[in-house]
Amino acid sequence: MKHLARLLLFLLAMPASAAEWTVAPGESIAVAVRAANPGDTVRVQRALYEERLVIDKPLHLVGVDRPTLSGGDQGDVIRVKSPDVSIEGFIIRDSGSNLTAQNAGIYVEPGSDRVAVRRNTLVYNLFGVWLEKLKDPEISDNLIAGKRDYPSALRGNGIQLYNTTGARILRNHISFARDGIYVDVSHHAVFRGNSMHHLRYGTHYMNSNDNLWEDNESYLNRGGLALMEVRHQTVRNNRAWGNADHGIMLRTIQDSVIENNVVAGNGRGFFIYDAEYNVLKGNRVIGNRVGAHVWAGSIHNDVDGNDFIQNREQVRYVATHDEIWGKQQGNYWSNYAGWDANGDGIGDVPYEANDMVDRLIWKFPLVKLLLNSPAVHSLRLIAQQFPLLRSTSIVDPHPRMRPLNPDWSQWIDRQAH
Repeated sequence: MKHLARLLLFLLAMPASAAEWTVAPGESIAVAVRAANPGDTVRVQRALYEERLVIDKPLHLVGVDRPTLSGGDQGDVIRVKSPDVSIEGFIIRDSGSNLTAQNAGIYVEPGSDRVAVRRNTLVYNLFGVWLEKLKDPEISDNLIAGKRDYPSALRGNGIQLYNTTGARILRNHISFARDGIYVDVSHHAVFRGNSMHHLRYGTHYMNSNDNLWEDNESYLNRGGLALMEVRHQTVRNNRAWGNADHGIMLRTIQDSVIENNVVAGNGRGFFIYDAEYNVLKGNRVIGNRVGAHVWAGSIHNDVDGNDFIQNREQVRYVATHDEIWGKQQGNYWSNYAGWDANGDGIGDVPYEANDMVDRLIWKFPLVKLLLNSPAVHSLRLIAQQFPLLRSTSIVDPHPRMRPLNPDWSQWIDRQAH
C-alpha cells in the first residue's frame, strides 16, 4: 500500500502533457478556450468566427489557413489576461471605436508577461495591439491597418506600449493608424525591421530609455521617427523618407547614437531640439526642404561623417553662439563653395551653414534661383571676411569634398507626391 501511495503521489506530481484542441467551422473558439487547460494549443480552422475572446490562462491560439475573427465593432476582439499566451496566424478585425476604453484587436492586460503575437493580420481595429505593464512581449511579422475611414485624431495606434520592459517589435507593417508604434515609459526594447506609412508619426517615443531602433522604414507620414525625452537610444540603419514634417526628430534627448540612417525628401531631415551629448555619424541627409533644423540649446553633440546633399536649406540654426560639427572626420556639404588646394579631400576653408546668403534665402526665397551663380559664391566669401555680416552658424572646420556614402543618388527623388 505504501508503494502504491507513493506511485500515486508521483503520478499526480508529474506535469500533464499539453493537449491540442481543434475548432472547426461553425464551432466556437471561446468554448474551446474555456475547455483547454493551461499550456494547451487551440487550433482554429479557416472560417469566419464572429466572437470576442478572453484568454485567461497560458495558451497557444493558432490559426490554420488564416481564419477570420471579427469583434463585430464592439470592445476588444481578443483580451489577454494571463502570462505565456501566443496568438498566431489569424485575421483579427472589427474592434470597437471607444478611445477611452482603448478598444483593440488584441488588448494585453498588465502582468501578461511573455505574450507573443506573430504572423497575424489586424485590420479595422481602433488600436492594433495594446501592451501595458508587462515584460518581454514579442510582436512580430504582423500586418496592421487601422480604421482608415476615421480622421487621424479618432484612430488608435498600431502598436501601443506603456510601462513595458524587454519588448521585441519585429518586422511589422503598419499603416492608417494614428501613430504606427507609440512607446511610453518602456525600456530595454528592440524595434527592428518595421515598416510604417500613412500615419501621424511612424513611431512616437516618450520617456523611454535604453532602446534599439534599427533597420526600420518610415515613409509618407506627417513625421517619421519622433524621439522625445529619452536617453541611451541607438538609432541606426533606418530610412525615413517623404514625411511631410520631419524624418527623425531628436527632442530632449541625451547620450544617444544616431548612425547610418537615411533621411530623404522630408520637410526637415533632422529636427534637433534641446539635444545634448549625442553622436550623429554616417547619416545621409538628402533632398529635404531643410536638412537639419537645430535650435533650443542643442549643443555638445558629435556630428561627424555625415552627407548633406541637395537639401534646399542645409541647416537652419537658431542660437546665439556658433556650434562646431565635423571636428574629426568632417561632413560633406553639397553646397560648399570652398576649395581643396592640396588635394587631400578636405576643404581649405570652413563650411558655415548659416551665413548671410542663407539669411537672405529665408527672407527672400526667390534668391534660390541664383544659388549657383558666381555672384552668390562671391557674396559668401565676402561675408566670411567681414564678421559683422555673419550670423551664428553651424561651422564645419573640415568639410569633405566628396560624399562618404557612394549610394546617395538613389535617394534623391524620394519626396512625397
